[in-house]
Amino acid sequence: MKQIIKERIDKLRQQMKLAGVNAWYISGTDPHQSEYLAEHWQARSFISGFTGSAGIVVITEKEIVLWTDSRYFLQAEQELAGTEIQLMKMKTEGTLCPGEWLGIVLDTGNVIGVDSSFMSISQYESFKLDIQKYKLQLKHTGDLLASIWGDRPPLPDQQVYEHELKFAGLSRIEKIAKIRTEISNNNADATLITALDDLAWTFNLRGEDVDFNPVFIGFGFISLSEIILFINLNKIPVNIQQKLKNDGISILPYEAIYEELKIFSGTLMIDPDRANQALIDSLSDLVKIVYTISVPTMLKSIKSEKELKHIRETMRKDGIAMIEFLFWLYQTVKKQRVTEYDIAQKLDYFRSLQEGYKGASFFPIVGYKQNGAIIHRSVTPATADVVNKEGMLLFDSGGQYLSGTTDITRTISLGETTQQQRMDFTLVLKGMIAISKARFPSGTRGCNLDILARKALWENGLNYGHGTSHGIGYFLNVHEGPANIRQEFNEHSIKPGMVLSNEPGCYREGQYGIRIENVIACKMQEKTQFGQFYGFETLTICPIDINLIDINLLNADETIWVNEYHQRCFNELSPFLNDEKKHFLGKITQKLG
Repeated sequence: MKQIIKERIDKLRQQMKLAGVNAWYISGTDPHQSEYLAEHWQARSFISGFTGSAGIVVITEKEIVLWTDSRYFLQAEQELAGTEIQLMKMKTEGTLCPGEWLGIVLDTGNVIGVDSSFMSISQYESFKLDIQKYKLQLKHTGDLLASIWGDRPPLPDQQVYEHELKFAGLSRIEKIAKIRTEISNNNADATLITALDDLAWTFNLRGEDVDFNPVFIGFGFISLSEIILFINLNKIPVNIQQKLKNDGISILPYEAIYEELKIFSGTLMIDPDRANQALIDSLSDLVKIVYTISVPTMLKSIKSEKELKHIRETMRKDGIAMIEFLFWLYQTVKKQRVTEYDIAQKLDYFRSLQEGYKGASFFPIVGYKQNGAIIHRSVTPATADVVNKEGMLLFDSGGQYLSGTTDITRTISLGETTQQQRMDFTLVLKGMIAISKARFPSGTRGCNLDILARKALWENGLNYGHGTSHGIGYFLNVHEGPANIRQEFNEHSIKPGMVLSNEPGCYREGQYGIRIENVIACKMQEKTQFGQFYGFETLTICPIDINLIDINLLNADETIWVNEYHQRCFNELSPFLNDEKKHFLGKITQKLG
């Protein structure tokens, strides 16, 4: 594979010469700014061999560099080993951003090539400003990989299907009416829907174009008088075509969006973080643009009571599957060979037994012993280690159900544990409980809450490099905006109805990794003379390993929280288990103290 990567890099450099550029920038995404990509658009992986879901590649005539974040540092080091590709660790001291690095390695007047359809408007403008400081030029080259990627997978052509109204809650016409209200409120004439999960939510359709995300490739255009879905027609079954037509929705080919924008006149709302630069470049100079966050992004982030009811039912199903899995694991690891890959497969299998299951929400992350410190590890049969009756195992997984999306991480002991392991685990647990029990006034942003998850770790000289929380979709992407809980500032506050993860961790390289993750929903609590206060409802129903808890490090309230949570797990899951597994559940939910 290393030789293949070298040959691809050599061919790309030849294309750069033909295009008249000294460097080429690969944003690592698609025309919809997706995190997870259809195979056709996995350019970063094709040219570098790095399989993580985040990263930027820049290639010059002599060097090639990949930037990625802390989730993937260890994985990137392993996957890039033996190639000429240098790793740049984002947000670490002394690491230059791509624009700064290019300013150093290129000469004044040199040209950097980009494919503007793969860069968001905001990313393009930021990069442009960065390189202008060094008097470098930017050139639109199109996709230089097109001529060297001989066996490139085609764009997916799977058919879409409806997300039934009993799950969706609102019809697409009701959702479009809400979008049109926001168009009017912004004194605009129309808006573009560019993110694939926004598109799926708006039209109450789902697809299979991207692994683990039930979305389909397309664009949407909604004005006060017109609705257009840009999608390859053969992807829509005849009966759905008729329903869309009855709802006043026109269907045009996917690629037609750029030509249609050329004839648009008026004021257009567009999200600079979710729309690509090529869309803007298609517009007439007479078009007035209102830059604002995508309306569907905001609307879908706040789940209705109907949706939350479905999500709670989904969490119960997922909890049953997790107990079935844990029972299988503890029994099997004693008797036969089990690998990390076997565990990933079994997590999917036990979920598949639940009604409405449509597949995993991401490929399970399974890390035994030292592999647990690789935060986003993706195992294969060839790379999976054997799991034995000792040490700790971390597994992060989730499911896509018609009634919701799940995401859960548990770290468990498979044998004797050390004092350090129990201490680290309990400090992580204290942070998770602190978020679970948080109370905060309206207008609070995630960065205001992040310290709650880290305080116990910081007091002991520990930390973790990823965010504490991300939004979660409703039978949509497992990572959803706009709100989150992390150290970086995010202007979007946490509002009732938002569903988020809660996942602090601790990772000791070469030894083990610990992460505990539940899904939580923001809810109203009480109104006082100081304002409206919110809190969180824990949605995930699955025990936490009591064998890893050092009760001496928990205060009374934290101990009560664990005991009440485990009692809830037993009460809600035991009616769906046979006697043997019910006894198992009772054992792993015993009271602390």
